[in-house]
Amino acid sequence: MSIPSVAVVAFNRFSPFHFSVPCIVFGDVLPGHRLFDLSICAGEPGEMRSRQGFSIETPFGLEALTQADIVIVPYWRDPAERPNLEMLDALVAAHKRGAVVVGLCLGTYVLAYAGLLDGHKAGTHWEFEQDFLTRFPNVRLDTNALYVEDDRLVTSAGTAAGLDCCLYLVHRVHGRSIANKVARRMVIPPHREGGQAQFIEYPLPVSTRDANINNLLDYLRNNLDKSHTLDELADYSLMNRRTFTRHFQKATGRSVGTWLMGERLQRSQELLETTSHSIERVAELVGFQSAASLRQHFRARFNVTPTEWRRTFQAGDKVVKP
Repeated sequence: MSIPSVAVVAFNRFSPFHFSVPCIVFGDVLPGHRLFDLSICAGEPGEMRSRQGFSIETPFGLEALTQADIVIVPYWRDPAERPNLEMLDALVAAHKRGAVVVGLCLGTYVLAYAGLLDGHKAGTHWEFEQDFLTRFPNVRLDTNALYVEDDRLVTSAGTAAGLDCCLYLVHRVHGRSIANKVARRMVIPPHREGGQAQFIEYPLPVSTRDANINNLLDYLRNNLDKSHTLDELADYSLMNRRTFTRHFQKATGRSVGTWLMGERLQRSQELLETTSHSIERVAELVGFQSAASLRQHFRARFNVTPTEWRRTFQAGDKVVKP
């Protein structure tokens, strides 16, 4: 797969934090592993300074959007100000040729002013929801989502939700393992809970402070396809059932059943993303009694079917190519 190109749009009175988020995530975040080809492009003529006195210089203008696979508007300085027509037209043209167009936080306003979000779902900072709905009644604003994707239009809620949104894009292009490495490098969790359930991971403890329980977790992860009883697991851990359940809850923060369900669902996500196994085979490998049971629990947790998850996250190079 060729390296996807990312263009981040800069303008005067930019927000240093919002601007830095895509620059970090899509820049040289993993030394020795070039994941994206990042460019900063000027969205308007003249100086580009933040209110804090930072300035940006770049040789690229809006022409950079004609080649980018992902175009990101990381913020907008004033919801009441309509961006210049050249920038709006460039965003429309980029989306029309097949690019993913992203609006982080108030960057959603720029996409809306361009008309790209009419009839589509979108998210933005909660503080501006009523203002946004008044200005753009044809946009289906999701007031709960951390980030939303609809027809290659990706928008996020405010501030730190932009990190979740950018990690989601890394996940879509390069898969879970790379996205997790990026998150670990940045010392942030892979995703936060809440918002749009189908794109939120439920982190599970890889290890605990209890060595005995750690051994058990390794055993269970290597035997997810088997059924397990509390008595069996207690015997494996050399404890009686009551002591075992207490130790497991204390070590993991979950009951055995909840932990196993989380592991099985997480493993099923990985198999759906990285293999061509049938849903029936995936269910068998992770310990569900039937494909129907996997589908039921998967939808309840992630609000999408296993097939929809595979279609979204196994897309790889299709995500950012026309």
